[in-house]
Amino acid sequence: MKILGIGNAIVDVICKVEENFITQNKLTKSTMKLVDENEFKNLLSNLKIEETVSGGSVANSIVGLAQLGNKVGFIGKVSDDDLGNKYEEGLKKEKVQFFYSKKKEAIPTGTCLILITPDSERTMVAFLGTAGKINENDIDKNAVKNSEILFLEGYLWDEGEPKKAFEKAINNANKVAMSLSDLFCVERHKPNFLELVKNKLDITFANEQEIMSLIDAKKFDDVISFAKETNKLIVITRGEKGAIAIDKNEIEECSAKKNLQIKDLTGAGDLFAGGYLHGLINDKSTKESLETATEMSSKVIQIIGARLNN
Repeated sequence: MKILGIGNAIVDVICKVEENFITQNKLTKSTMKLVDENEFKNLLSNLKIEETVSGGSVANSIVGLAQLGNKVGFIGKVSDDDLGNKYEEGLKKEKVQFFYSKKKEAIPTGTCLILITPDSERTMVAFLGTAGKINENDIDKNAVKNSEILFLEGYLWDEGEPKKAFEKAINNANKVAMSLSDLFCVERHKPNFLELVKNKLDITFANEQEIMSLIDAKKFDDVISFAKETNKLIVITRGEKGAIAIDKNEIEECSAKKNLQIKDLTGAGDLFAGGYLHGLINDKSTKESLETATEMSSKVIQIIGARLNN
């Protein structure tokens, strides 16, 4: 298997809302807020659902990789309930191997409300459910060992047991990539994330805000110096400034695509990472990998949701 993803197995519930829905519910636009089941149900009761998809950040990247014809798998914790069944079916339909045997859990399958405002920004409200309770027993050691690259998400670091799951996966992996996921995530786990980026990960995906926060950079040049010092591959998206990959001393840039009909930014970073990893495992150059990443990301923001329809 080329790539195995481990992440939050979350069913995305996509809804369109007006600006005032965000302010009235005291949400911060473009970020992710974790809530309990009651608050989640409360918010959902006032909304019209556009669609539901098997989501989660790394799962989106993995599906993108499967659609490009790569042999990939995913581990994520779901419960044996209606949403859990939908989740597994959704992945299998996309030809992703699901390395997790679900059981009836005390806590239901995780869900994430993706609220799309008229400016195409997405604000997320997640009830992690059982997804956030992943532990080391949920990690299929052989699946990890049999994959060329293990791909993790920063979102998973949000609680105690997942850390052990992470460590078990990393210790059995051939090569490890991770996405920093979200600015709040980085700020909450700065020392842990810094340790991972410097010493445990071979590849880090981040956006400009996340990486600058991680190292408390004043200017982007600080990021480039930091990346060179780590001697690892760090790939950064910079919005309309495009993207940059720093691989030891090699630096490659790729400009952003112009004149796109942007509808929804959900999945932009996920599909970017999927596109880059596709280049990497198919022996493409850094420049070609960045171009594939940018193209995948550009396609997904012109549709609603984080799935490209083949």
